[in-house]
Amino acid sequence: MNRIAESELIINSRGAVYHINCRPEEIAGTIITVGDPDRVKEVSKHFDTIEHQNQHREFIVHTGYIGAKRLTCVSTGIGPDNIDIVLNELDALVNIDFETRTIKEHLTALNILRFGTSGSLQREIPVDGFVASTHGLGLDNLMHFYRMENNEEEKQLLQSFNTHTQSGSGNLSPYIVMGSGNLLKHFTGNYHHGITVTCPGFYGPQGRVLRLGLAYPQLIDNLTSFQFGNHHITNFEMETSAIYGLGKALGHHCLSLNAIVANRITKEFTKDGNLAVENLIKQSLNIIADSNL
Repeated sequence: MNRIAESELIINSRGAVYHINCRPEEIAGTIITVGDPDRVKEVSKHFDTIEHQNQHREFIVHTGYIGAKRLTCVSTGIGPDNIDIVLNELDALVNIDFETRTIKEHLTALNILRFGTSGSLQREIPVDGFVASTHGLGLDNLMHFYRMENNEEEKQLLQSFNTHTQSGSGNLSPYIVMGSGNLLKHFTGNYHHGITVTCPGFYGPQGRVLRLGLAYPQLIDNLTSFQFGNHHITNFEMETSAIYGLGKALGHHCLSLNAIVANRITKEFTKDGNLAVENLIKQSLNIIADSNL
């Protein structure tokens, strides 16, 4: 086995992986990711017990139980670059032997669920509603740094999207990754299903104009009007495609769940974003606990 060098995987003096500051025994097999560090306690307050918690930079980790179900909640901060750190380090915690610095012979697949906020791109998906992402469509560039194989449906979806948006004529190079069908099937009813677009920023990349003009002024309209068979784009945010891309490449099961805080078509914004997120957390935790994910 090839040994992973100290410069490639940084392990601190207490035997924890560097950025999220966790030892292998300090995380559960089911991981909840949240962007906002303050949201970790809003998730873990629903745990029956908390056995471990720590913080390093924007990465806060709480591990505990709901009944017999062991869960870890970790904050990622905003954006695909932070997802690159968190997903790789979570994988290292379960699939790399920290003593020998070698990849384990038997690999572990984590269940990774994002609890986030997002903007709706469809008039019928209202503010304060929920979206469970069938796919992550990345306008960021993270997965271009990794080897990734698309299945036939993903290839067809991406080709159709590029034709519809004329993405190839500019500087964008989108990618698309399917979420976990095994996780998605538990989140029906109150959860709208559709493609979630991930943007590498909040303003120009999401079509907002302050003082700078846009290179892609038709972006919102193109995203809203895209359709391929039964697939359409429901919402956009800043993390899902990176979670789905890295998760799939590393062999984990990933699902992104978002509370809609803005509808970009009707121009509405939630009157109580905290309540919308709290409702998403409670309902989704109940499903995770009851379904024994």
